[in-house]
Amino acid sequence: MQVLYFGWVRSNVGVSGEEIELPAEVTDVQTLISWLHERGGTYSEAFGDLSAIRVAVNQEMAELDTAIHTGDEVALFPPMTGG
Repeated sequence: MQVLYFGWVRSNVGVSGEEIELPAEVTDVQTLISWLHERGGTYSEAFGDLSAIRVAVNQEMAELDTAIHTGDEVALFPPMTGG
């Protein structure tokens, strides 16, 4: 799975993206974010508050209960503001 990070999420994690092989129990966006948070360090800081994270799966906006699969692209980013 390709996981991409944008905005302050990228700044906190320290990379713009990574290829990840997920454990079998990670089947949706929420469990992915929880799994990333449990990696500790900068991941723990970046993913400590679910309300501050927006997600796109395969370039479509997604909710926390959206299913994810091997080969998907998941983008994690902060909420956008308009002007």
